Amino acid sequence: MDWDKLRIFHAVADAGSLTHAGEALHLSQSAVSRQIRALEESLSATLFHRHARGLILTEQGELLFDATSAMVKRLDAAAARIRDSEDEVFGELRVTTTTGFGTLWLAPRLSALYAKYPDLKIDLMLEERVLDLPMREADVAIRMKEPSQADLIRKRLMGVNMRLYASHEYLEERGIPETLDDLSHHRLICQNTNSNQVAAGAALVQQLLAFDVPSTLTVNNYFGVLQAVLSNLGIGVLPDYLTHDFPNLQRVLPDVESNEVPVFLAYPEELRHSKRIAAFRDFVTEEIFAYRKRQQERHQD
Repeated sequence: MDWDKLRIFHAVADAGSLTHAGEALHLSQSAVSRQIRALEESLSATLFHRHARGLILTEQGELLFDATSAMVKRLDAAAARIRDSEDEVFGELRVTTTTGFGTLWLAPRLSALYAKYPDLKIDLMLEERVLDLPMREADVAIRMKEPSQADLIRKRLMGVNMRLYASHEYLEERGIPETLDDLSHHRLICQNTNSNQVAAGAALVQQLLAFDVPSTLTVNNYFGVLQAVLSNLGIGVLPDYLTHDFPNLQRVLPDVESNEVPVFLAYPEELRHSKRIAAFRDFVTEEIFAYRKRQQERHQD
């Protein structure tokens, strides 16, 4: 099968338009159309339904697009490995993690990584969906559970617990709860138990809602919960990694917390020798070590 025709087919399928694919490939629309017709003839199959608004893949086209997508991801991985030099760290690094951890812990620390490697281009993808690393949806992931996919290198970074926090101003005005029953005098800010989150966090919220909580505010990520807590709206369920970066948070009901949530860093086996992956892994490991050291010092004080 002609690789060049497959490349053009993939661009057309991705764009849904001969014109847009031609612009991306720097080819005329007629040249792209000829290549697609030639590919269809060689396969004895129709790959696109053509209509006024663009092109839609046929069933046969969907099968071929799945194959070319996998090829493109593998080629991207190979190109990434080739681009990694022995002594320099540069180029694109696609990092995926949850919205909360990425927004509240990782992003504020990236200045240290860029200071060391200014030619890095980081694409930070924050979402609760677990991206497929072997299929190259991302290069490296930080996940709130141990990855189950095969062909991944994984490293346990730390453990996180969900705890109850409020702002100093809120507690001065409303008082500090001493028992779980005291939550009946406060507003609880948390994620909805049906939203995407770690199971330990959802279990803690369910436990808290069993008490007579008169008012709640639910947000679908921890960034929103944090902003509401800092705005003195109530007592929030938040991960404990926030305590150093947000000193206005005060823990309440210190005996109440979720089960520990393990945090793992993972990347595909095929990127084992990537300098960019190594640089990011070492950076995160160093930041975690510094975070743990600060926690120990606080406990000693």
